[in-house]
Amino acid sequence: MEPLKPEEISHPPMDQLQGLEYCIDSNPSWGEAVALGFQHYILSLGTAVMIPTFLVPLMGGSDGDKARVVQTLLFVQGINTLLQTLFGTRLPTVIGASYAYMVPIISIIHDSAFTRIEDPHMRFNSTMRAVQGALIVASSLQIILGYSQLWAICSRFFSPLGMVPVISLVGFGLLDRGFPVVGRCVEIGIPMLILFVVFSQYLKHFQVRRLPMLERFALVLSVTVIWAYAHLLTASGAYKHRPAKTQMNCRTDKANLISTAPWIKIPYPLQWGAPSFDPGHAFGMMAAVLVSLIESTGAFKAAARLASATPPPAHVLSRGIGWQGIGILLSGLFGTLSGSAVSIENVGLIGSTRVGSRRVIQISAGFMIFFSILGKFGALFASIPFTIFAAMYCVFFGLVGSVGLSFLQFTNMNSMRNLFIVGVSMFLGLSIPNYFREYSASALHGPSHTRAGWFNDFLNTIFSSSPAVALIISVLLDNTLEYKDSARDRGMPWWVKFRTFKGDSRNEEFYTLPFNLNRFFPPS
Repeated sequence: MEPLKPEEISHPPMDQLQGLEYCIDSNPSWGEAVALGFQHYILSLGTAVMIPTFLVPLMGGSDGDKARVVQTLLFVQGINTLLQTLFGTRLPTVIGASYAYMVPIISIIHDSAFTRIEDPHMRFNSTMRAVQGALIVASSLQIILGYSQLWAICSRFFSPLGMVPVISLVGFGLLDRGFPVVGRCVEIGIPMLILFVVFSQYLKHFQVRRLPMLERFALVLSVTVIWAYAHLLTASGAYKHRPAKTQMNCRTDKANLISTAPWIKIPYPLQWGAPSFDPGHAFGMMAAVLVSLIESTGAFKAAARLASATPPPAHVLSRGIGWQGIGILLSGLFGTLSGSAVSIENVGLIGSTRVGSRRVIQISAGFMIFFSILGKFGALFASIPFTIFAAMYCVFFGLVGSVGLSFLQFTNMNSMRNLFIVGVSMFLGLSIPNYFREYSASALHGPSHTRAGWFNDFLNTIFSSSPAVALIISVLLDNTLEYKDSARDRGMPWWVKFRTFKGDSRNEEFYTLPFNLNRFFPPS
């Protein structure tokens, strides 16, 4: 065997991923786009149902309250997704609920001012209004950072090397939402995981009329099969005498959403009453807003790569953060019980289907709004056991995490400096949040437990997020450790042309505002 030439061994760095069928502005046929949009809608239901299912009972809410919160969350999620894809970064990203807001919201729920209210319905309404007030005030942080271009200035300290741990841990940092949840109902979760991998990878070349059906629609096909299988197990009484936790994760009739959801209901602002405002609650919520900003920054960059676009220029990224702040404001006004951020699982689905079309995501937003108004129909899909979603998360979160690792190709990984920064920031980005979560689970409060509740919420929220910890450590090390002599090793020669809108001619194709709005908001 002849020795390989050097050019045959190495793989040159590439700005855009190869093998994608559709990028941002190239659209599949309308029928295929609608089916793909419906897939994104189905996937977005997981988090949209899980967060209210956990929080509403803690607030004293009923199943009817939970159904209304889910409807409201999906309605606002659809609006925010449309706004982001039209006027924000214009990347094909779903803007959904975020777990980053759980710590400050749970802190508000446990506030003595609400726990001493005896009537459950009054306690739910009072707590909801307090959460709304905190979100409304905290949203100003992202709005200011985004529209003032302050986040664009901050992003100039980011390099490909510094972004690797952040983007990677946007996916890998959600490891506790993957197989640990699948393990709660292995008879459903493992078949779902195997079936999805088989359809999307091993049988991806199976075509019907030149359309790779199994690769493109692996999610909806595998969900349909396993959902029917789970319903069969439920109807046959397989879980009749099993523990309550097992029934909650395995049965298809435990969500109680179909019976309690109204047939038609249009969510509207202040539907729970006038928001109440508390400085401590708002300050704690600002930590969650910062975390969602960091997580969304990494997710935007991952989505750009999976959609075969150039990295978003600094001012485009900042514009998207500003619109996400508007989304958090809408979440507070409508009462979604969570702030908004980029949906990581939907970014992963873009890579799995190899379709990064903006139109597909906008169609999915239409499904969110439509089915949130027609409550019974939306509740039917929302009754899918969460274990099924967790099985898909194992694939999608891992895929997003690997996109972050792909940025290493622009750096010199034979440099001990770079190895140190990436290794330390990724390890601590996983280890520190794991410590905070385990401590909270055992002590029923975070490691920061002073008399100042707002201070506790701030620290416990920041350090429970893997991307936030990774950003703090990697950017600090990358900009202080031999940074003057390491620009090439950090990947800056490749990165610098994407900092400005005019730095790369492709930016105009991907990020120009619609309706000729660039006349009024010229790119910088």
